Amino acid sequence: MGALPTPLALPLGYPVYCANGVLAQVGAVVRDTAPAHRVAIISDRVVGAHHASAILAQCAGVPVQLFTIPPGEQEKTRARWAELTDALVAWGAGRDTTIIALGGGVVGDLAGFVAATFMRGLPVVQVPTTLLAMVDASVGGKTAVDTPAGKNLVGAFHNPSAVVIDPQVLETLPPAVLRSGLAEMLKHGVIADPSYFEQVLAALPDIVRQGAKAHGLDTLIAGSVHLKAHVVAEDTREGGLRQILNFGHTIAHAIEKVRQYDMLHGEAVAMGMVVEARLAEQIGLAHQGLSRSIRDAVQRAGLPATLPPGIDLAAVVAETHGDKKARGGAARYALPRAIGEMEAAEGRWTVPVPDDVVMTALTESVGAPA
Repeated sequence: MGALPTPLALPLGYPVYCANGVLAQVGAVVRDTAPAHRVAIISDRVVGAHHASAILAQCAGVPVQLFTIPPGEQEKTRARWAELTDALVAWGAGRDTTIIALGGGVVGDLAGFVAATFMRGLPVVQVPTTLLAMVDASVGGKTAVDTPAGKNLVGAFHNPSAVVIDPQVLETLPPAVLRSGLAEMLKHGVIADPSYFEQVLAALPDIVRQGAKAHGLDTLIAGSVHLKAHVVAEDTREGGLRQILNFGHTIAHAIEKVRQYDMLHGEAVAMGMVVEARLAEQIGLAHQGLSRSIRDAVQRAGLPATLPPGIDLAAVVAETHGDKKARGGAARYALPRAIGEMEAAEGRWTVPVPDDVVMTALTESVGAPA
């Protein structure tokens, strides 16, 4: 099987392995970074059917068990967290257990929260299987579940012992799910690096046409992880700079809630970035044309740039007040001044925007009826 690949050079306290074929070494990563007497794999039923058997085989010699949930954002709940923790107790898991989170962002968040809270904290190895999870959710230690009041409102910071990213697993994804991750890659360029933004733009035609087999996708994934890791390292608890990672997400989370999570997260983020860039233009932070540039990039990625016709815009505005960044009942937004530059007035990385301005931007962003 050979030695583990060299982890990415990142300012984190845990290794991130990003290499084609590294899924075959998850067992070695666990033994190296989170040795345990028991291994619990948490996945969803679709991902588990594709990849769990290979990881189960790598954990020979210790008790290992697969726990699965149905796929979908609607499963990221306190009820599922309770079911999983009860199942771990029934299986006999203790503090000698390591959890492997095998799946997309929903599994990563949920399994990470189980690991953060079970017996006050177990090691977790994140094994993301979607592009979005690879470049975003698996790195940074944020874990959470949703509540009826909003997304990710109950959670904990709990860094993984390691992250294992194998771009080859993306070949099993439907094209729409793969494209969903491109929203986060574009976002990383907008918030931190205009040259990376241009690299993603240049690669979009090949990625849209060839999917996971596109040349250089692994390099772009590593670049995106690099950008996020440097932001996270500066602000581990999301009290300052790390808030820029929420660009596009205040609107995205509100859209998801109003639409009852009937779309992919990356699709909502794509819409949210266009709207929030328009907010930055409307309040004079950004030059006119920024939202057009982001809208063009989103469309080239095959992602929606407009809100669904008929969506309740007043409900979307109302939902923004439940966002984690809201203060005193007012919604705050992480807004760009330009590609690669975020607003940081008076050392704060979010900006309050009046509801009427948000409503105007939303109204301008609704798509035409089919």
